[in-house]
Amino acid sequence: MKSFCRGLRADVSMEAAKCALCPDLKVLHSFVCTERLKAAKALVDEAVKMHKIFSVQGSYPVIRAALRARGWVEQCKNCSKKQNCQCCHKSRARLNDAGNSYDDGSEDGEKEQDLDRLHDIMSCLVKKEMVYFYWTNCRGAVNANSLHKEQMTNHFANTSSFTTKVGLCMSLRNLHWFDSTDPDSFFPRCYVLGAHEKQDFIDDFRRTACTSLLKYIVERHQGVWGERRSPDMKDVKGQRKPKKQQSRPLVLSQMIKNVLKVCQQFVDSLEHRDIDIDSETPLTQEEWTEFIDIYYLVVHDGAEIEISDDFVTCCKAMLHRLQEVSPQLDIDGIHNIWIVKPAAKSRGRDIKCSKRLDKILRLVDSRPAYFKSKWVVQKYLERPLLVHGTKFDVRQWFLVTDWNHLTVWFYKKCYLRFSTQPFSLDTLDSSVHLCNNSIQKHLRPSQQRHRDIPAYNMWSDKQFRTFLCSQSQEAQWETVAVQGMKRTVIQAAQTAQDKMDSRKNTFELYGADFMFGHDLHPWLLEINASPDMAPSTPVTAHLCAAVQEDTLKVVLDWRVDHTANTGDFELIYKQAAVKVPQYLGSNLLVKGCAIKSPCPLPALRSSNCSTPKHQNPIRKNPAAENVKHLPNVPLKSAETPLKNSSSEVLQLPPPPFHPGSLMPTEPLTDHQPLTVNKCVHLPLSHRSVVLYSKSAEDKQQDLSTPLEITAPEQSRQAATSPIKIFQ
Repeated sequence: MKSFCRGLRADVSMEAAKCALCPDLKVLHSFVCTERLKAAKALVDEAVKMHKIFSVQGSYPVIRAALRARGWVEQCKNCSKKQNCQCCHKSRARLNDAGNSYDDGSEDGEKEQDLDRLHDIMSCLVKKEMVYFYWTNCRGAVNANSLHKEQMTNHFANTSSFTTKVGLCMSLRNLHWFDSTDPDSFFPRCYVLGAHEKQDFIDDFRRTACTSLLKYIVERHQGVWGERRSPDMKDVKGQRKPKKQQSRPLVLSQMIKNVLKVCQQFVDSLEHRDIDIDSETPLTQEEWTEFIDIYYLVVHDGAEIEISDDFVTCCKAMLHRLQEVSPQLDIDGIHNIWIVKPAAKSRGRDIKCSKRLDKILRLVDSRPAYFKSKWVVQKYLERPLLVHGTKFDVRQWFLVTDWNHLTVWFYKKCYLRFSTQPFSLDTLDSSVHLCNNSIQKHLRPSQQRHRDIPAYNMWSDKQFRTFLCSQSQEAQWETVAVQGMKRTVIQAAQTAQDKMDSRKNTFELYGADFMFGHDLHPWLLEINASPDMAPSTPVTAHLCAAVQEDTLKVVLDWRVDHTANTGDFELIYKQAAVKVPQYLGSNLLVKGCAIKSPCPLPALRSSNCSTPKHQNPIRKNPAAENVKHLPNVPLKSAETPLKNSSSEVLQLPPPPFHPGSLMPTEPLTDHQPLTVNKCVHLPLSHRSVVLYSKSAEDKQQDLSTPLEITAPEQSRQAATSPIKIFQ
């Protein structure tokens, strides 16, 4: 140990040597040269200074390589546990294989091994440093509440209202608060099979059966159903399903009337014309049960029916009205197929397709009460766009870098996932209707499937555009498909924004699954958190690596420099900032001002009855109640006031109002002149004034003598003349 530490030439301390050489110092003493360790320490010091320490959980070699190329150093998560120190075990294994050779002129493979050894040593050197960038394969791996504000992570704390089937179903119902778009125009009808939505689903199933019967009658009358069946009406083996024999055709006249009545009531409700009308149920429970049984017999089993041309015309007219108000009428088909999904599972687990109401309800009712609310039932797209007669869905990535203010990035590339069997509605097997790679990779592709679809069941978006070009639909890819997916992603994010954790320095990559209609209109199926990035096929090996590299370009490079390259990510939505006043807590202070009144003269008080300065003199002076009226005296000219013996003249301004002061009540009258020690000029704004006369010699006396002076009525011109008082 001592000899090894001396070999470090004091550039690495004893503690650093222990960190770098755990757990077996002897092996590293034999193979690690001093220059290599010095270089590793220099890189580590620079990374610590620049806050470039990262941690990756799971197999993400693309993320590791991209961060290392930017000067970041990875912290080995288990380096503190000597028995589980993976990076040190890898270092010893590689050093044993490579020996002591550090020749700079070695081949590329040896240089890569040397670089891996260097990164392994650096990982051990930063095991006690703070991690500034976390990339994990699940959000529970890092507690976001314990992170510092400068630490970054690739998962938001709460996304259940966005990435679960129940959460997405409930969130999109609030879209009318954010946008005028109807969610039924891009998201198939969905119900949570709890107690409060079970009856809603039953009503929808019955109503869909009515519209399906109308479409069946119209298509059969026009020869579409009986003479030439579309490819989606064949079974897996390509042969028609035999119809059941019956004695005579069914007469559906009365049933068609009831169906038209149900559809009319549905149209009125969508057009809000049933507000002032008492809606009555067209059919009773027994009639609904009878109708569903006949519907199964006609549509599913192919029973013969007898119907007049007049009813066909009525059915066609009703379908036109429904088309105007129901955006999902075309994708509903005629089989009334629904797909039952567990709310919080992924990769197609436990997903079932069914077209019978009793089986769907039995599937859910058999679950415990707690799990009933964890299942959703969604309308199946019975008429999707097919590629060479095979069903597919689209995996589209998008990135959210902030929920407040909402910032959404859309990836310009995507890929298709095919099922292994040709499409058919005669069978509801998962190999036909579920396109998840986790399901289809375990199945053998059908021999009847088109040879242009590869055995690994995937296409890139470039291959799909080539196919659309052959179908004369290439122009609709950008205008209909891409623009529709962008709109859907933004609207889905808006509805879930209020329920999301808006922690800064957090981002998350999502995978949205879409299906296309015949017109390339996209239909959102679900949104996945932590989408699979494994290079399972040649398509995903290229695209998944590219999307990971471009994600780092957005969250690291563009974050610092908005002119930086973001790869194939496109910023499609940036929410405008909303100014909110700063909240300083509860403030219950009430402010106001005093009520002002006319301003008479204040009442003068005696010296021994004076009010303290800090109190408001609101009491009346008792002496004022015993005022004696003096005889009337003629007033002299008001132009030249008289002076007292000391020739002192006082001119008082209009006094302020004080509560308790005496208001003038009686007019002034003439009385004998009085002699006072001062001449006081009083304005004639008031006609009667009560004063307390007090000479300079009587300042020590206890009481003053109250006097009342009156004056005759003055003209408007003399209203401002002062009153002369003598004593």
